[in-house]
Amino acid sequence: MDAFDSLIADLARRVEYPTESQNPERGDVLRAYLDVELRGAYERIGFSCEVFENPVPSGGPFLLAERREGASLPTVFSYGHGDVVLGMEGRWQAARSPWKLERDGDKLFGRGTADNKGQHSINLAALGAVVAKRGRLGFNCKVLIETGEETGSPGLRELCVRERERFAADVLIASDGPRVSAERPTIFLGSRGALNFDLCVSLREGSHHSGNWGGALANPGVILANALAAVVDGRGKILVDGWLPAEIPPRVRELLRDIEIGDGEAGPEVDRAWGEPGLSPAERVLGWNSFEVLAFTSGTPERPVNAIPPSARAHCQIRFVVGVDPETFLPNLRRHLDARGFERVEIRRAEKGFFPATRLDPDHDWVRWAAASLRRSTGKEVAILPNLGGSLPNDIFANDLGLPTVWIPHSYPACSQHAPDEHALVPVVREGLAMMTALFHDLGALGSVANLAKSA
Repeated sequence: MDAFDSLIADLARRVEYPTESQNPERGDVLRAYLDVELRGAYERIGFSCEVFENPVPSGGPFLLAERREGASLPTVFSYGHGDVVLGMEGRWQAARSPWKLERDGDKLFGRGTADNKGQHSINLAALGAVVAKRGRLGFNCKVLIETGEETGSPGLRELCVRERERFAADVLIASDGPRVSAERPTIFLGSRGALNFDLCVSLREGSHHSGNWGGALANPGVILANALAAVVDGRGKILVDGWLPAEIPPRVRELLRDIEIGDGEAGPEVDRAWGEPGLSPAERVLGWNSFEVLAFTSGTPERPVNAIPPSARAHCQIRFVVGVDPETFLPNLRRHLDARGFERVEIRRAEKGFFPATRLDPDHDWVRWAAASLRRSTGKEVAILPNLGGSLPNDIFANDLGLPTVWIPHSYPACSQHAPDEHALVPVVREGLAMMTALFHDLGALGSVANLAKSA
């Protein structure tokens, strides 16, 4: 069995663990994934393993796999998550089970194939390939696998702060999120932040007949719809002062010049006239802030009745880049709404769903070194993104652990993560395994961090 076939066999076994962190009944499965499946895999290639209990009572466990080869050698910290979103059984095409790896052409279906079991499995297999070939890695390696990323990574920050000395390293090299396209190897250096909140209009107790009271009672759905129209216009342009960065830095704009958002026929068609005027879709997603209404309810849309509803609610989100202060977003929104007569719209910050924005300098030596390695192994021009459009707990690694953060994703935009029919692409998996094996091999030849600049 070659390295690729062995990886697929491992991934098939891992997909069978229904590690749904959003399901409170899966605690034993989450622990077994770490303590049985991954512990054994890392120990077979010479790593020592320890399972940490979560510092937060409601959080799942963590696995630290560590291989030390020399105090003077570079030390890599890596990360992945073993938990997945809900399986959504019964909603997959062709009656597929989310807990069974199934290949159809170049697609590998199964929950976690893209997010994140497939990705950390590729990196684990690459580490094993280097050990098998060389007899050693040539660098020190620490891998942290959590089981709560899909519920906001409870306890991850607390663990990293508590174990900062234990987790010390020279660089984070990890994999999550999508490439810019299936064909193009990608590095991203941080993530946009996210702030979730509700806008609520509650006017009275109970509904009232629209024939008897229509025209005499204010409608909360209409009020909320107009308030939202004051926040963002009909083409997606944000209207609230203080919600946007001053500019896109020239180096970021340069990196995004040839980046296309989407993945051709595999993804939705990009609405090029949507969002901030004068920016490309890539600049809007990767270099700018965006506002989204994720849910909007008033009354009961699935069973409408002839009654004026008492309330309306919209769950909203701001995605933001480095260079803005997210703590000013809601106060600025309050002033904006009040100035336009929407004092009755209440703003409630969500308890979950907040991530700070991070971005490593694109010209950092670790970025240049990693990009050079990927170019050599793939023969392709590597896309370097200043940050992911989505959000990851990258600020914990960048700020609390003080690490340069280099992310090398092994998925693609149309992978259906967080939805039925999640899948990985065989060509991306093959290339991911080859380029990560080459990257870890190159890292083992580095000798010391002092050699980084001249090898980049």
